[in-house]
Amino acid sequence: MKNLQFKSYCKINLSLRVIKKLRNGYHNIISLITFCKVYDLIKISKIQNLNDKISFSGNFKNGINPKSNSISKMLKILRKEKLIKNESFKINIKKNIPHGSGLGGGSANAADLLNFFNIKMKLSLSNKKLSKLARKIGFDAPINLEKKNTLLTGKQDEILRLKQKFKLNLLIIYPNLICSTKKIYKKNKKISNMIPKKNFYIKNKKKLIKFLKVEKNDLEEAVIHIYPKIKKVIDFISLQKGCYLSRITGSGSACIGIFSNKRSAIYAKKLVKLKYPKYWSAVSKTI
Repeated sequence: MKNLQFKSYCKINLSLRVIKKLRNGYHNIISLITFCKVYDLIKISKIQNLNDKISFSGNFKNGINPKSNSISKMLKILRKEKLIKNESFKINIKKNIPHGSGLGGGSANAADLLNFFNIKMKLSLSNKKLSKLARKIGFDAPINLEKKNTLLTGKQDEILRLKQKFKLNLLIIYPNLICSTKKIYKKNKKISNMIPKKNFYIKNKKKLIKFLKVEKNDLEEAVIHIYPKIKKVIDFISLQKGCYLSRITGSGSACIGIFSNKRSAIYAKKLVKLKYPKYWSAVSKTI
């Protein structure tokens, strides 16, 4: 294994409904999730050292502990399960996905590396076993094992993979705020009275947009309460030509706009850069 590299794509919560708070502090949610072409770049090779060498580079490397992160946690789990023995790795992740943004970059990195080890080291882990290991890493990790449109049904740990392609044009804005998922869920008071979903099918893009306009992100109210300037970003995106809707993704702080076409999204990005020159932004298509 010499200097192999691969992309680790970010996830987007198109909608998010909190339907139940559990005794352990976690929540059951209904969420429609997609993935887009914004990615971190992972480089990995075997080394002779006794210890792994995990490093981070790129625009969003700051604030990540090189000794305690989703990657070191994943490696620890694999070793505890005796799936890797007497081997150490040099891993560098070029962080293009902002952390603390609700885009799930850290979970995506760990899940993609878990898939990588399963294939390259011939661990022969079933999807069920991979999902079980990923859950030990974090809530979002099992979602990232497959880059397919996904529905969290509202039942604990139940993930439904969708065959449909959404082909959405996205504008993503990161307002330089790191949101603590734990803090946002604790602050959240909104519980949607909804029954867990058994399936999901939208006939076409027009109906998908109609569905999303009715839906929302229940965590948005709590996020805005803590960080009022996020509402200004959401509102500004929504005013741009060709924008169907705007909201936060996950527990924030990244804000997304869904646009009728790529050209409108690119033009809106230019206007956002003029108004908020220090904010990170990207235009992307869903996978």
